[in-house]
Amino acid sequence: MIHHISLPAQNPLHVAEVIAELFQGYCAPFPSHPGSFVAFAGDEYGTLVEVYPLGTEMIPGEDAKPIQYQQNTFSQFIATHAAISIPLDQSQIESIAQREQWRCVRCSRGYFDVLEFWLENTVLLELATPELAQQYTAVLSAENLAKHFAQENS
Repeated sequence: MIHHISLPAQNPLHVAEVIAELFQGYCAPFPSHPGSFVAFAGDEYGTLVEVYPLGTEMIPGEDAKPIQYQQNTFSQFIATHAAISIPLDQSQIESIAQREQWRCVRCSRGYFDVLEFWLENTVLLELATPELAQQYTAVLSAENLAKHFAQENS
């Protein structure tokens, strides 16, 4: 189970506020790295999304030191994305996207649908409403995956 993920943003505070709204949670400054914020879902899993300024890099510390941070300039697009179940319905999500002027479109991934929600029109979140989350978990259940991979390996 993934409990948290970090994403970059041009405006980390605003993006964390919108993610917190999608979670129906809250956001706060992230003390580990100034200028970063965290959106808390407030659920039983401790789900959260850390939002760093675009260009922040995490690099390993030396010896026993923890993670270190540095800034770098690169493309506004990244390969990292997350699929997140949220309590809102599709119209609520689309309303938030429209207000922010961010791309939001329902897409099929073949066996299940997601709402592509593009933070600042550059970072992808695949959002699953309660209905879409049921599709996802049904398709990717341990039983279905075992059957699928057993067929491929026979």
